[in-house]
Amino acid sequence: MKSKKSILETAISTLQLEAGAITGISRFIDDSFVAVVELLLDLPGRVIITGIGKSAIIAQKIVATLNSTGTPAIFMHAADAVHGDLGMIREGDAIICLSKSGNTPEVKLLAPLLKQGGNPLIGMVGNLDSYLALQADFILNTSVEKEACPHNLAPTTSTIAQLALGDALAICLLEARGFNEDDFARFHPGGSLGKKLYLKVADLAIRNEKPSIHKGASVKDVIIEISKNRLGAVAVTEENRILGIITDGDIRRMLERHTDLANITAIEIMTADPKSIEKDELAVSALEIIKKHNITQLPVTQSGRYFGMVHLHDIVQEGII
Repeated sequence: MKSKKSILETAISTLQLEAGAITGISRFIDDSFVAVVELLLDLPGRVIITGIGKSAIIAQKIVATLNSTGTPAIFMHAADAVHGDLGMIREGDAIICLSKSGNTPEVKLLAPLLKQGGNPLIGMVGNLDSYLALQADFILNTSVEKEACPHNLAPTTSTIAQLALGDALAICLLEARGFNEDDFARFHPGGSLGKKLYLKVADLAIRNEKPSIHKGASVKDVIIEISKNRLGAVAVTEENRILGIITDGDIRRMLERHTDLANITAIEIMTADPKSIEKDELAVSALEIIKKHNITQLPVTQSGRYFGMVHLHDIVQEGII
């Protein structure tokens, strides 16, 4: 059993080696890399990415990143390619083949077949003297000095280098296409990430009641309105414009100060000119206001007029936090 110190040293050494591998391949970002970006940017078809073993797993991640950032891509396993999957390659597609050695039997069998249709072949390879490097039309160099594995066998730094270079490629293409937050939201409609990019305040407020009361309302009427709408607050309005807000906390504080409630009206209890947000703002912006001002309810407006109310719980339920 290794000692605690030995475990920590191994973990730190692994991370340092892998960080060094990423830094190391930055020196290979040259005109060849630019040529690949320009090729893929103008590509009429899709990017087919293939590999074997651990490289195949990295290839799948690069495919996912490209698809999510505006570059259509498909994964093709190198072993399955020679058993029918070559049929997925169409005219106009480009192929990226990932391999550390560039000399595995599967890659040596596959490389000539990938080129038979005239599709450009890009080798993401760690050996520039390999069969894949010699067959490729373009090379993305992912050479590393050693694996983090103490036996220099298990793919570790080499796969990190592939992953990082794939990310660099995707981000260069993203920026060149002018791919923006709206595009990202279209491709990521599900989950909390998508909701942060497209969910509007109005989408939440419209589900709630629209609690409001006039400035001369009695304490009893205020409490009834707050209880009825289950938002813990009510807007005090005049001609559909917000004068203030009364929360259940305001009611409790008022009760601590007064025993005779007969002549107290809403305008005396309310917090005047409360924080609010326009209905077309993103829900994540509402969350920022709520957190910044340590509040729970936020009135929503439409061109300055009262539209409704959002509660912190509405945002939590959407998983945005």
